[in-house]
Amino acid sequence: MNMWNVEVCDVTLRDGEQTPGVAFSKEEKIAIARQLDLIRVEVIEAGFPTISEEECKTVRAISREGLDARTCGLARTTRSDLEACIAAEVDMVALFMATSPLHLQYKYKKPLEVMMACVIDEIDYAVDHGIQVRFGAEDASRTDVSVLIQVYCEVAKHHANLVTFADTTGCLTPLELQARLQAILPHISLPLAIHCHNDLGCATANTLTAAELGAFQLHTTVNGIGERCGNARLEEVLVGLRLKGGVDRYDLTEIPALSQMVAEYTNIPIPITKPIVGDHAFAHESGIHIAAMLEDPRTYEYVEPALLGCSRKFLLGKHTGRKALIHVLSASGHSVPEEKIDFILAEIKEHCEGKGAVTPEFLHTCIQKVVEGD
Repeated sequence: MNMWNVEVCDVTLRDGEQTPGVAFSKEEKIAIARQLDLIRVEVIEAGFPTISEEECKTVRAISREGLDARTCGLARTTRSDLEACIAAEVDMVALFMATSPLHLQYKYKKPLEVMMACVIDEIDYAVDHGIQVRFGAEDASRTDVSVLIQVYCEVAKHHANLVTFADTTGCLTPLELQARLQAILPHISLPLAIHCHNDLGCATANTLTAAELGAFQLHTTVNGIGERCGNARLEEVLVGLRLKGGVDRYDLTEIPALSQMVAEYTNIPIPITKPIVGDHAFAHESGIHIAAMLEDPRTYEYVEPALLGCSRKFLLGKHTGRKALIHVLSASGHSVPEEKIDFILAEIKEHCEGKGAVTPEFLHTCIQKVVEGD
């Protein structure tokens, strides 16, 4: 497997905080940044410094944490935004401008040429101040590819370090994104960053598709939080990079703690069926599945729980079989005669048909019936 040439820029502290109802405290932002650094994420987009003096101070505090990760601040194409990023002492400024006809007409009410003049001025100013520049084409997915190539080549002439393709409205499928990137990548000299939103549920798939095609910097958020339906999920992207891209430098065992931390800070619970970090991500109930997994876990498990520092769980329920029940009873220290297994299994299935959950207490009750029956 050829290892994909990528780095990860996590934008939880900026785009993730744009989730309606979410606002991180300074202490929470620093805690999340430290955990991202433990995972060895290369870039942390720490915030939007111009929105308030407090935000600027928080981003500066993260910049001064001594993290291995580089820090990044968001800026529009205005001098005040750029100066706020400089004051926040970030390593990189994420300078963005929408390039689609829709945005140029209704948001800026100016032609592309006028807006590009502003972009160039701010890039030159940032470069003069020794800050790396990532130019982001907002709404790139609805911008003509020839225009994007023209814009990306122009900012390269002024020494930008990266360019971003932003699927701002999450409107692309992986094949649509593939067609665009294959048309763009041969014609640009700068590394490409990919920023995907999840409105069609394709953000992670689009991000991994872009990585495989040659995109360098991948944007993510923890638990996929962000505007509307959120962004590409850090936990899914990192595991995808390990299993599909051969990228093994990230410490995936730190992901569950970070996921829980962000869920607590945002008060947004993690769905139990969520890949990688959901309670059922490594849980199995089907008797057919468990019987095979007791022989070899690979039969029904693609992502190994140990990769995340987790353990698989065999749950009892309507679909449980004898082998699974015997295994669970043995693992929990219960010794039940072979001839009594069917009785317990029948009790479990009847209980679950009525939508009951097989709790340890219920299982204990079933075992007690067997003991008392003897």
